[in-house]
Amino acid sequence: MEKIISELEGTREKEILVRTEELYEKIKVKQEEWYKKSSFTCPENCGECCRNFEPDLLECEAVYMAAWLLENDAETAEKVAEGNFPYPENKGCPFWKEEASYHCTIYGGRSFICRFFGACGSRSKTGDLAFKPCKFYPAEKLAAYKIPLYHKQYSEEEMKKIFPVLPPVTTDIMEEALSLNPGKTNTVMLRKILPETIRRLQWLCIMNATV
Repeated sequence: MEKIISELEGTREKEILVRTEELYEKIKVKQEEWYKKSSFTCPENCGECCRNFEPDLLECEAVYMAAWLLENDAETAEKVAEGNFPYPENKGCPFWKEEASYHCTIYGGRSFICRFFGACGSRSKTGDLAFKPCKFYPAEKLAAYKIPLYHKQYSEEEMKKIFPVLPPVTTDIMEEALSLNPGKTNTVMLRKILPETIRRLQWLCIMNATV
């Protein structure tokens, strides 16, 4: 997103945007390794996990999503800034589309949770890595894995016996994400925070251009 990053030069939002992009790239690299070595991927064209789900966003996620829209789909960004989302009738995310690739019309700008879906582990209360297949993953496909899997939580030791690699861990990466928002660790629903964030970035770009 070279254009919007350049237009936000010298602002706090530019730093948040760059560091969030670095974390998203970190997730991508870890997930690509997981997919390649484990051969465990979501069923093609599934998208059930986000059909009726609206993400709540940290400030850094909202800044990235707003910047991605301004860079890649300025027309939609303008409409969203006014509170007009592409698919407002959706019970979940207003960017979810049945016919779209991955069912997401802002795939490159999606939030952390959307990137984690289907390929992530978490930390148990003791700090150990745990993994549970998505509840929407068809049971017959889980059973057909080279070592049959089930809709249950697997411990780190169990995973090491099943998979040749461990998945990325949500809590580890989210700790880094929270550091981008000191004092602002609360989240806000996408429909509320995104319009105002787009407007803020637009204003900052205008102010920068006049300096």
